Amino acid sequence: MTPSSGADPRLVASIRELLAARDAGKTICPSEAARAVGGEKWRDLMQPARDAARELVDLGEVEVTQKGEVVDVTTARGPVRIRRTD
Repeated sequence: MTPSSGADPRLVASIRELLAARDAGKTICPSEAARAVGGEKWRDLMQPARDAARELVDLGEVEVTQKGEVVDVTTARGPVRIRRTD
């Protein structure tokens, strides 16, 4: 599936690629996608990376967790992790 919102397609693709390289049940940090896409300017992509994660949540591909519990990435404060739903 392709993103339907304003999520940056590069970040959506990066999250998918990073998770595909991880074992089932393993997580990534949104900063990993931001770093892969933004290089030295990755910090500017942190909110867009969270937005991309939200898009993938809406598509049913991932869930976002904080301290092991599933959270809404749009309201979660602080560090979050992303994992595949399969």
